[in-house]
Amino acid sequence: MKRFYFALFAMIAVMLAGSARAQKTNPSTANRLDYQRAGAPLGTEPADRQILAALKSVSAEKIKANIVRLVSFNNRSTISSTETDLKPSAGVLAAADWIKSQFEEYSKACGGCLEVQFDEFVEQPQAGFNNSRPRIVKPTPLRNVVAILRGSDPASAKRMYLITGHYDTRETDVMNTHDFAPGANDDSSGTAVSMEAARVLSQYKFPATLVFVAVAGEEQGLNGSRHLAQRAQKEGWQLEGVLNNDIVGGDTTPGDTLQSKQRIRVFSQGILPSSPIEQIRQALSTGSENETPSRQLAREVLAVNRTYLAGSHAPFQAVMELRLDRFLRGGDHKSFSDEGFPAVRFTEWRENFDHQHQHVRTEDGKEYGDLLKFDDFNYIAQTARLNIATLATLALSPGVPQQVRVLTTNLDNDTLLKWESPKNFSGELSYQIVWRETAVNNWQYAADAKSFPGQVPNSVRLPVSKDNVFFGVRACTSKGICSQAVAPVLSREK
Repeated sequence: MKRFYFALFAMIAVMLAGSARAQKTNPSTANRLDYQRAGAPLGTEPADRQILAALKSVSAEKIKANIVRLVSFNNRSTISSTETDLKPSAGVLAAADWIKSQFEEYSKACGGCLEVQFDEFVEQPQAGFNNSRPRIVKPTPLRNVVAILRGSDPASAKRMYLITGHYDTRETDVMNTHDFAPGANDDSSGTAVSMEAARVLSQYKFPATLVFVAVAGEEQGLNGSRHLAQRAQKEGWQLEGVLNNDIVGGDTTPGDTLQSKQRIRVFSQGILPSSPIEQIRQALSTGSENETPSRQLAREVLAVNRTYLAGSHAPFQAVMELRLDRFLRGGDHKSFSDEGFPAVRFTEWRENFDHQHQHVRTEDGKEYGDLLKFDDFNYIAQTARLNIATLATLALSPGVPQQVRVLTTNLDNDTLLKWESPKNFSGELSYQIVWRETAVNNWQYAADAKSFPGQVPNSVRLPVSKDNVFFGVRACTSKGICSQAVAPVLSREK
């Protein structure tokens, strides 16, 4: 009998050891959750050679030269356009003329590839906001400066991606049009990023259309960007992404040890307050308030950042902020968000408010004012590279899938997704499904849609519970360049 029990125990020990070895050597079949088994961890996407070449062309020296020239206009207050006693070399209109001339020079270098124009209008007197005094008190001419690089593909050219910064400045007194208001950071830095993007990317061809802009009126109440966004809506622009750069100078204040030259913030709109109430209720009930098109654009910025800048010799990290903007502040991306266009704002990691919206002076040994000496031109160049890589990736992508939905007809632990093809793309397409845990902000896993075919084209059935993750669908070209993700809306269709 002792021999029998000894043999039995020995056999059980062997079985347990074998089981332990199986679990150790086959982790894919043990202790993995459904959303871990269905796809692979989302890695860094391969870099495109054309984009890599474009990034090498970015010049901190040219960025600096443009900012120095912008600062030389003394005071670029929007309302200086109504003044009659300014020198020809001063004021917002002189600055607009110079920016337009630079866009025209870039166009000459590429054989006339840019359509350069003023987007001109007259802003009427307006009431103050937040109990403040009005910032425009008489009819005021405004000029947005626009350069358009039309897409090379007749179908894809209808898709548009836009980059902007505001070239107007302000003093402590927002109505002061004469005292020195250099705006070296706010927002000569963002204007210089838009200009550098135009200079670099105009040397290449892209299927989709790129729009490079410098807007006026930001400091008076987002006037220029609001006009352009409303124009885009009225004219039916298929605007799938807007990048706004505002205060990206990497303020360098002596003694400040909390600034980070390796990080830039990316702000974006969550639920639009103007959305239909049923849409807002559905988003809140499903916890999808962070699945808006603007938030998906921000996630695409993070993906591009990982591919092109995170692993470089001078790593640069885009940080997604789940806010429309900073406290007590606003920016031109809001104008486009309000019109329903996906839009994000880039802003340096840590602002110094002694160097913004200040009368230039020295008090008790402290310098006030938005001076050139506080800009970090290498930081601005890194910001330009991130913007350029994002614009180029989006312009090479096939555009976003349409009418993405998750079927909720029945209680089911599987997830059924359906979608329509992107607008205005005629090439070969594939689709990638991405997902992440509900407590995580960025995409974690991905799978080729072909791996989980549904019953009809452009659909999948994933063995993943939709209750535990957020999903997105991306459209990809034959070269593997993908669009930003689109989150599904609920559908009861069969």
